[in-house]
Parts: sequence; structure tokens; C-alpha cells
Amino acid sequence: MWPSIDPWLWGAIAGQVMAAPLGGPEAIAELRTTRLRSLLAHAKANSPLYRRLLDGIDPQHAGLHDLPVTRKRDLMAQFDEWVTDPRLRLAELQRFMADGNRIGEPGPHGYMAWQSSGSSGEPGVFVQDDMAMAVYDALEAQRRPWSARRLVDPWFTGERIVFVGATNGHFAGIASIRRLRGLNPALAGHFCDLSFLQPTAELVAQLNAFAPTILATYPSAALLLAEEYRAGRLKSPPREVWMGGESLSQAMRRHVEEAFGCTVVESYGASEFLVLASQCRCGRLHLNSDWAILESVDEHGQPVPDGQLGATTLLTHLANRVQPLIRYDLGDRIAIHAERCACGSPLPLVDVQGRRDDTLHLASKGRHVSVLPLAVCTVLEEEAGLVDFQVVQRGPAELEILVGDGAQTSPAPADRAPQVLAGFLQRVGASGVRVALSTGPCRHLGPGGKIQRVVALSAPIRGDARHPPHVAPARRLQTT
Repeated sequence: MWPSIDPWLWGAIAGQVMAAPLGGPEAIAELRTTRLRSLLAHAKANSPLYRRLLDGIDPQHAGLHDLPVTRKRDLMAQFDEWVTDPRLRLAELQRFMADGNRIGEPGPHGYMAWQSSGSSGEPGVFVQDDMAMAVYDALEAQRRPWSARRLVDPWFTGERIVFVGATNGHFAGIASIRRLRGLNPALAGHFCDLSFLQPTAELVAQLNAFAPTILATYPSAALLLAEEYRAGRLKSPPREVWMGGESLSQAMRRHVEEAFGCTVVESYGASEFLVLASQCRCGRLHLNSDWAILESVDEHGQPVPDGQLGATTLLTHLANRVQPLIRYDLGDRIAIHAERCACGSPLPLVDVQGRRDDTLHLASKGRHVSVLPLAVCTVLEEEAGLVDFQVVQRGPAELEILVGDGAQTSPAPADRAPQVLAGFLQRVGASGVRVALSTGPCRHLGPGGKIQRVVALSAPIRGDARHPPHVAPARRLQTT
């Protein structure tokens, strides 16, 4: 069963997305308050869990800071009471997601559903109702910067769009691209998804065969493919590169733009809310604050000053009624700015400190193999079942997996993790890499202060896969 669109709902939401910025910040704030009150009333009336959490709270008069903070682990433990549709059951959703042939199709009872990775320490299952999907579609269509090509071809009929990422599970990225193919059968041949869990040479060959005009992927993958193009192995450069999911520095952006001679468009989203922020014509990210409330808070849950990076972010999702997310600890670190952007948008500016894992440059039988960090994480999460881990490169052909010694990590996944990772590395051409296992807390922190999942000996922006930069001598990382 393939998805369908309610044209009346989609048209109404598209009109609201178009009109909201026209009223200015005050009108957006009033709209946000109205939607928050409606969400609270719906959640309290229809979710047994929120009926308890909001006990004694009047939805029509409560302020945001009167509401409790919620966390993924607690919500997932009470999933069947969290959702507002009593027909939904976590066990049924998990059975649906076990079928890889149904990625991008509506799940049980017609809802779109996907899983998140365990990158924040706990995997999740997220159900999206029709309104949420219509909001995502409208935000993508109307708040992505329009180039001259979009004015000529607003429906992408002349484009070939490829997604490069994890295609082996019901993740938001792959589910979204396959949903688009299902919604537009006439344009299905214009969409393609390719797994980054394969040797780089095979990925490049598939890209050469498809010759995409738009590449949607992660910054680390875009950098690797830019080097493949510079080396002459990737033959056809994309005209646009859409990136998200990891931190994108200005140096990384310039490198991809200069290598491909193309436009780079950044977005910020999550499995919980696909389009949290969109890039404007000035290259800045604007929070879609008419549909999402983000609070940047310190380690004590208190708001941080404008422009300051918080310890974590609380999300309130104003569109999704079937699985309410109210002051939900998203785990990201953001800074929200009060000043107006030169583009003229009244939507707040936001800076995001995303994941900054390293691409591994490994030595194997006299040659060098680059392995994307998200591929490493996907394999350990999906095939080995790890949640709390860190992979540290100790030498040119030596890796160590550090696994948490707490209750989250059971012995069985940890014991098989080295074999699983070594098997994956062999499949992508990095045979002979030694993988060791250690137990204890993850030690190495990234630039934003969060745990770095994959740590290389060196992680430069530039570097040909055949001639990678100098690899420093093996060393033990100091405890932080």
C-alpha cells in the first residue's frame, strides 16, 4: 500500500506555511501559542501518559515552562500509553519495521512510521499523522531557497535526485525518498537511493550510471564524493547538494561547492521532526518556529541567553497529534539568535552543533580505504545491537570499540561487535583491520562537548582516498 495525499489538507497547510512569515514575529508567536494550547488539550484528552503528566495543568493557561520535560527513554517505555490512537501498539510497529520491503509505505492504521538510530543513546519509533506529513511537505516545498532552475522547473521534472545514506532500515531519510517515489509514480525514475554500506568504488559506479543532478546526503559522504570527483572517478557532478544530519562547517561547504561547482543547501531536521530549520538565500538556517518550538537550555534545564550554545534542546512538535512531543529532550546543541537576517525572514536564526564524527582512513594490503562514520555507526547499531559505544582508531589498521559498562549494553551485542565491524570493513575493501573491544565509559568528546561516536587518528577535510593524509602514530586518548 503506497501513501496518498489529502489535497484539501495539503492545500490548507501549504497556505498556512506561506502566510505565517507575512505577519511578522508577533503573529508567529500568537499562532504558536494557539497551536500549543490545542496540542496540550488534545494530548491530555487522548494520551493516557499525558493525562498523568499534565494532571493539574490547564492547557488554555499553561506557559511552556509550566510543562514537564520528557525524554525518549521514558516515553518509549510507555509507548502504548504515549500515543493518542489506542489502536497503535509498539509491537505491531516493530513487526512492520522488520520488513525492509515496506520502507516508505504507510505503517499500521495508515500512519507513516520510522525508527531513529541509537546515536543519542536510545533508539526510538516515531509515528507521523497526516497533518505532520503535510507540514513537512509544505516546509520542504516553500522554505527551501529557490534557484533559477526551480523557477523554471518547480516540480523537479527535469531533475534526477539521489539519496546516499542508510537504506537498510525504516529510517526517516530513506523512508521519505521512497514515499516521494510512491506519491509520484510518473517521476519514480527520477528518484534513486544508494547505500553507503558498500565499497566506495561500487557507490561511485552506481552514481555514474544514474548521473544525479541533485545529491542528498550527509556532509561526510559529500566530502568523500567530492574527492572522488576531483580524482576523476566520479564522472558527473551534481548541480545541487542537499546536506544535513551532521555538522557542516563553512570550510566543508566551500570544499564541496568548489569541487562540484554547485550550490550547497543545508537543512536541520530529526527523526522526531523532519524539517526543523531551512536555509535561506543568505546561507543561514531559520527555525520553522510556526510549527516547532525549540528551547536551548543548560545542563539544569534553564534557558540560555540568545546566541549562546545550550547543553541540550527541548522540542515541542505543534503538528503531530498522534504521538505528542512536548518539551522533549532532543539531545542536540543549538544557539538561537534574536537578530534579524539580511534575507528579511521573521523566522529566528539558529546555529546547530551537530554530530562531528570522523571519516576513517584505513590501511589495507598496501592501499587506503575511507570509511564513513555514519556507516560504522549504522552497522554497530543495526547489526550488532549496540547503543552506547565509541569507535577509536588506534593505528592505520587498528580500531577499538569502547562500549558502556552500564545496564544499556548487554554482553551478547558487545561480544559480537568486533566480528560484525570487521566483517563490514572486509566487505567494503578494508580487510585485515584489527578490531578490539574494551568496556568502560566513552572518553573522547567532540568540539561541541558531546560524545564523538567515531574518532580517527586524523580527520582532514581534503584527501584523496588513494593518497590519504598522514596518519599520526597510535596513541591512547586522555580521559576527559
